[in-house]
Amino acid sequence: MRFLLLTLAFLFSFQLSTSDEETLNWINENAIEIEDTDPDSELVEFGKSAPEKFQKAKLFGFGEATHNSKEFFDLKAKYFKYLVKNQGVKTFIMEDAYQAEEGINEWISGGEGDIKTIANNFLIGFWYSKEIVNLLAWMREYNSDKSSKDQIRFYGMDMQYGKRLNEKIRSFVSENGLDVNEDLLNAADQCAEKMIDPSQSSGWADSKEPQLRKIQQSIKSYGDSNPEAVMETKSALRSLNYLIQYTKYVQDTETELRDSSMFENVKWIAQNHSDNGKAFIWAHNEHINKAEMYYVGSGIINLGSRLKDFYKDDYYSVGFDFGGGELRGYVQEKKGTGSWKNYYVEEPIKKTYAETLFEADKEVFFLDMDHALNNDPTGFFSTKNRNILVAAGGYQPKPLHKVMVNKIYTDFYDGLIFIKKVTIPEFSN
Repeated sequence: MRFLLLTLAFLFSFQLSTSDEETLNWINENAIEIEDTDPDSELVEFGKSAPEKFQKAKLFGFGEATHNSKEFFDLKAKYFKYLVKNQGVKTFIMEDAYQAEEGINEWISGGEGDIKTIANNFLIGFWYSKEIVNLLAWMREYNSDKSSKDQIRFYGMDMQYGKRLNEKIRSFVSENGLDVNEDLLNAADQCAEKMIDPSQSSGWADSKEPQLRKIQQSIKSYGDSNPEAVMETKSALRSLNYLIQYTKYVQDTETELRDSSMFENVKWIAQNHSDNGKAFIWAHNEHINKAEMYYVGSGIINLGSRLKDFYKDDYYSVGFDFGGGELRGYVQEKKGTGSWKNYYVEEPIKKTYAETLFEADKEVFFLDMDHALNNDPTGFFSTKNRNILVAAGGYQPKPLHKVMVNKIYTDFYDGLIFIKKVTIPEFSN
């Protein structure tokens, strides 16, 4: 009996290793090599073999497996430049606030400013890196000899910040002499200045939103009567829409509310500010994937899922995965304070997609998930497997199981980029 059990165990392990080898062979034969992570070099092999779906898409969601990895930033910059040059994408949408737009667009359009301080326009601190500043500098250079309609434009889709949104509303009301009660404008000030506090009364936004809607109606009425001011009216209404979204978010900080708002904002930007309907979207994997937040069955319908449902194949989702390298994590101290700490992960975590992908013969590569779904004989990418989730708090090694989720990559992404080793970005300030 013991001999039989040992024989079965041996056969089972042999079957697993054979399957792993077959999977690895398929990856090596079908992966599109990305020559390097240099954001300024060309995507030569990808250019020759870009999936048909990728070539036909209009909206491109590029994720990142962490918010703190240089290679993710540089590769996204590399792909954005490719899409600008080869597929006419000029609209750049980022997981940051609407308030970041004005200063960044002024600078990348040739306005005055300093490359050392341009990142100060961001409201999300992860973007204070030289990798992203360098991308903005590339946009400025690209725009230097283009007409305004052919220039790259930057847009923020996020709504989790309220500060300064009231200023544009007040300015528009004042400059155009709108008859808006001061009490309503004070309500807008209060909403913009309100801090997110989970313990506050759940009815706070319900009392403020009707006041913001009254301002909205006044601005709309002005725009209807003054078609020559259509751009200024749209800008004021956008500020107000983001403020309404933020006000709701203050009351209910659910992730799904944030992602549904980002979807509405992306859709509006694509429809109103992209002549060809094309756009590049920069965010975390969990926002851009085409399934659900974290894992199928979470019940959290994210930005990417809404985009896929609305735009169908016009939306193309690219996820990122990695084997190991330098990672940052936020460590909470006992007294309520915290700080960022650097970790080094030597090799992929066991029983994850990355463990197999790490064994491929290329350092950085792209995989078409449709091709994998239909042609991979082992079904590796369409079988549920573990994936490390490194979100806003960064890498959290203890307890590690709390940052592991189960995914089916063909359900989540149209394309996957894998990098064996990642490093920490160079922060600009």
